[in-house]
Order: sequence, then C-alpha cells, then structure tokens
Amino acid sequence: MNNNIVLPEILSPAGNFEKMKAAERFGADAVYLAGREFGMRSAADNFSVGELMDAVEYMHLRGKKVYLTVNTLPRGDEYPRLREFLSDISGFGIDGFICADLGVIALIKELIPDGEIHISTQASICSPAAAKAYCALGARRLVLARELSLKEIKDIRDAIPDDVDLECFVHGSMCVSWSGRCMLSNMLVGRDANRGACAQPCRWNYTVYEEKRPDTPIPIEENALGTFIMSSKDMCMIEHVGELAEAGITSFKIEGRIKSVYYTAVVTNAYRMALNALSLHIKAGGKASDFRPDPLILNELMSVSHREYCTGFYFDSPTDNPQLVSVPGYVRDKAYLAVAGEQSPDDGSDGSLLYSFTQRNKFSVGDRAELLTPGRPGRAFTVTEIYDEEGNRVESAPHPLQKIRVSVPFRVLEGDILRAGDPD
Repeated sequence: MNNNIVLPEILSPAGNFEKMKAAERFGADAVYLAGREFGMRSAADNFSVGELMDAVEYMHLRGKKVYLTVNTLPRGDEYPRLREFLSDISGFGIDGFICADLGVIALIKELIPDGEIHISTQASICSPAAAKAYCALGARRLVLARELSLKEIKDIRDAIPDDVDLECFVHGSMCVSWSGRCMLSNMLVGRDANRGACAQPCRWNYTVYEEKRPDTPIPIEENALGTFIMSSKDMCMIEHVGELAEAGITSFKIEGRIKSVYYTAVVTNAYRMALNALSLHIKAGGKASDFRPDPLILNELMSVSHREYCTGFYFDSPTDNPQLVSVPGYVRDKAYLAVAGEQSPDDGSDGSLLYSFTQRNKFSVGDRAELLTPGRPGRAFTVTEIYDEEGNRVESAPHPLQKIRVSVPFRVLEGDILRAGDPD
C-alpha cells in the first residue's frame, strides 16, 4: 500500500468460545480473551485452561491470533496461582500476553521466555518517554491510554522502533476514569475495578444532600431526564479509520467481552468492511485521511446496543470535552432472531430456499428480517415461511434454541445471523 500505511489489524473481544468464533468469522484478525482469573473482565464467561488450548488451535488453523489478558494487578498471595496458570498454558502458542503489572511481566518472561509482551491500557502509556521505557523492557506492543489525542499517538509512533505495534481502542464503552484506574466500585460495593470486577457505578444516578438538611435530597438535574455526571458515551471511530491508520496505529481494538455474540459479529463486520474499503481507496491513489466509509457501514453500528456515540479523545481533550452522556441508558439494538446452522437447503413453496437456523428470539411469518453475512451490510426481506424440526409449517418460532427452517431469498452460510429488520 502507498504512503507506507499498513492496514491495521482488527482485534475483537472474545468473552467465550461462541463469541470468539463469531469474531473470527466476521473478519477479526485476532481476538483477546482471558482465563478464569487475572483478566480485567471477570463478568465474562472466559476460558478454562482446556478451552484456551482449544481456542488457540481453532484460531491458528484459520490463520488468526490469540492474545491473552493477564492485566489485573495481582496481590502477593495470588502469585502462586498465577505461576501455576502460566505454567499450564506455557506450551499453547498464545500470540501475546496483555499485561499491566511489572511483576506479571517478569513472571511471564521467566516461565514463557518467548512469550510476546503487550502492555495493557491499564498501564496508562501517554508519553513517548513511557512508551520507550516499556520498549526497553522488551514489549512488542503498546496498548495506549484512551485519553491520548491523535497527535500524541503520532508522536509516540515516531519515538519507538518500527517493529513495536501500537494498539488503540476504536469502538465500545469508555471508562470515566483515566484508562480504567478507578476505585469507585471498590469503595461503594467492594468490587475492585482493577481486578476485573467493576460494577460500573459511574453509570448510576446520584443525588446531592445539603449538609444541614440530610432529609432533603436534591436530584442532580439538568433537564427533564436529569444529568449524568460520570457516565461516558461510547466510542465509535468507524468514520476515521483512515486517519487512525495514517497515525501509525497497527491494531484496532474493539471493546466488549461481556457484550453479546450479535454485538461482536456486527461491530467486527463493520470495521472489516471499512478497512477493506480503505485498502481499495489507498490502492486507487486516495489519501487515507480523506477516506470515509459508506453510510451503510455506520448504520450497522447503529443496530447494536450502545450509548450515544462519540470519537473518544482523539480530537477532544478530556478536560475540554469529557464525553459524558446527555440521555440515560442505551440505544437498543435490533433483535437477534436466529443463527444459521450447517446448510443443505430445501425448496420453499414461494421459490425461495429453506435454510436451517437456531432460534434466539421469537419471530413470525410476515415479519421483516435482515440477513447478516460476513463482508456486507444486512440484507432485508420478509419472512414468508417457517418450518419446525419435524417439517411442519408454523406461523412463528417462539421457543428459545428451537431448530427451524426459514425461507430466505439470499444464499445462507453456517454462522450467518438473522436479525429483526426495519418496517417497510
């Protein structure tokens, strides 16, 4: 590619094996995941030692990579368990270890000498000096603090060796605290955010009490919906992938290990489509920073559950614009109706083919639906026929995990997703 731009890696979240498979199928180059301990998302299903081995084999067979998060800040009494865990997985061929603690880094170097060290965003790398210091320790990848501007990222890129990767978050939830260093959850409910157990109290509603009037609570208000003094917007950088690539970011990280399979598939697919289009744009002689993806790709990201979107702090200083939400809660996603199974389609009575699906949410004949296939936006159609596992024609699929066949006017492949469509 011209301009010396390398197309960034898409790094997707894998909270469990099903989400990992969806990420791989919909375009991820790599996934990040955790064992049952020592990862920053303890609420995710995560992976047993045996599942980790199977996950690495699954991804490597498909030419993809696996990065393991070991990015909590372990206490002294946890190190014997950490040593045992790392010894158990030392021969799996994990492609990178995401760490924030110097003790953890030292232990990985001792037990897995050829293990590639990735410095977690929890380390809050926000200067060329810090970046160079971690490079001197042997880090092969730096996951930069989310609070950096695009210019600051460029400055770090210029200061470190070319063979050290820069990984940055491009999509998903943002923490109101600097790179996740927060004690609020621990203080209020005894769940330590720095050990993967954040209860997200920054999303809660709060009330002010005047010191001499404790029985007169005053809701914090800005408008009829209230104000949300700590809850951050969600990041969405899909319209700026060219600028990020031009800045020297080599890995686009998607947040969301505790989010749904549907979320993983849709967001990964959207960024894959955007990067594929960016590649064509550059090959045609276009400037990366001038690239803007098709609006249909942005629409895909509107179909998943999210808070108000923003561009993080790439273009705004946290002190000038803290990116706090203005309305409560989430913008809800389109319903995830079914996932396609192994296919041997039959002829439907309306000329379409009948394809096999496993139901995830109820839908009925006459409903509008969309088929999501890797590499393209959802394609809309009307459901005209549904058959149950015994071949009986039915009006709806109301039972969770029900095996059904559905008339679809497009070719369906195993792993494709059926979701609710917009009304005509």
